[in-house]
Amino acid sequence: MAAMKGLILAGGKGTRLRPLTLNTPKPIVPVANRPFLLYQIDLLKSAGLDEIILSLSYQPRKIEDLLKDGADYDVLIRYALESSPLGTAGAFRNAEEWIDSPTVVFNGDVLTGLDLKDVIRAHEAKQAIATIVLTPVEDPSAYGLVEFDEDGRIRRFLEKPGRDEITTNNINAGTYVLSPEVLEHIPADRPFSFERELFPSLLQQGLPVYAYVSDCYWIDIGSPAKYLEVHRDIMDGRFTSSGIPASGIPASIADADRGGKVDARSIISDGVTIGSGARIESSVVGANCRIEADAHVANSVIWSGNTIDEGARVRGSILGRGCYVGRHAVLEDTVLGGKSSITDFSSL
Repeated sequence: MAAMKGLILAGGKGTRLRPLTLNTPKPIVPVANRPFLLYQIDLLKSAGLDEIILSLSYQPRKIEDLLKDGADYDVLIRYALESSPLGTAGAFRNAEEWIDSPTVVFNGDVLTGLDLKDVIRAHEAKQAIATIVLTPVEDPSAYGLVEFDEDGRIRRFLEKPGRDEITTNNINAGTYVLSPEVLEHIPADRPFSFERELFPSLLQQGLPVYAYVSDCYWIDIGSPAKYLEVHRDIMDGRFTSSGIPASGIPASIADADRGGKVDARSIISDGVTIGSGARIESSVVGANCRIEADAHVANSVIWSGNTIDEGARVRGSILGRGCYVGRHAVLEDTVLGGKSSITDFSSL
């Protein structure tokens, strides 16, 4: 049998993250100053998978230009392009020329500390056609629920149940192991959904679909609130990965720039200039930013190439690439798209 593959569904437009995703596809928005997709690639590599298919639709060239053939990341990356959106299962079918073995499938907006090797072992042990990773949540009413028996075999899917219908708090975590026979159950060249069409159909046919429940770290980064939350979790150590940059001021920042104060939680990239009296607290600052004298940045994520001018205040905000925040401007709970310019003394 061919070696197991990985497939990442990375075609989404990231509408909930706009305006950040107008010029940057959601799968490569920076998380702790690294393109998000690299964390998923790291996880696949940790389970021994070194051939990865990216299913792309929105601004695919930007993703291809960044990751190329994967050699820089010690993997082989192939690209399956959708001319029009095909849904989650349709995207899987669209990559069928490379799917000749069991395949791990990720939704392209999920960050997780899952033990992927154990999921694969469970899939093989159960001889499943599909294994669906589930995660428990505090309030399951906003999600589709998955019911399974004591052996882990899935019995029923329940979409966004009423309060009196809730029988479990386990939801679909957007990670699957699929045997190649699944392709036979997906129609070609039309949109088709894993969640609403394929998996219920497999159950109706009595095929072995199993659950794998994990309470490891899991988050969907698809909204500004969740995007900020994942950075807090990284700074708090709730999510760890070998690829996360160290916190604090990197040695590459000149001693002359140390007049500012950076707390121990913050993650600061190379090439950042920190002016006298500036403060950075619980924030992530990308490469080649200028934090000018007496500016204050707190609980925020600042992409690369930004200038936050003298005396400005940025709190609870996300700034896309290449923005300018004027002198003594105040930004609170604000999301700026790339190359935005905020005039002096403004308040947002």
